[in-house]
Amino acid sequence: MPGIINEVLSSTAAIAKGMSVTLKEMLSPTITENYPDEPPKFEQRYRGRHVLKRDENGLEKCVACFLCSAACPVDCIYIEAADNTETVRISGAERYAKVYNIDYSRCIFCGYCVEACPTDAITHGHGFELASYNTSTLIYRKEQLLEASRP
Repeated sequence: MPGIINEVLSSTAAIAKGMSVTLKEMLSPTITENYPDEPPKFEQRYRGRHVLKRDENGLEKCVACFLCSAACPVDCIYIEAADNTETVRISGAERYAKVYNIDYSRCIFCGYCVEACPTDAITHGHGFELASYNTSTLIYRKEQLLEASRP
């Protein structure tokens, strides 16, 4: 008989504890973001859509070393390299990325590409609206990834 009483008391205590948590949450203020009327607030470490950076002269930082592509565990980065000439300078090094594509239907936003880049050419931005019904629109080209050039 004492075993049953202890079991009933422990069950009642567990229910009371659960109800106290529920009551506390019901009385606390709600936290609601008015998206899309107000833009969401992201932490600095948020991993959104990638951004290809430029240097202080407006040239691309990417030197087509292929380290980001090699570090990518899902193989979603495709790069084609080309050489800079004396008349046409795209980057500050000998080569530049003629083609730089990221397939966001495969990307897992792990950040390995950002860590592998020796020139800090690729970073995570705060772009998050990447959903699409057509997967071909999820392949972002270099022109879409490059940050705006400074005058």
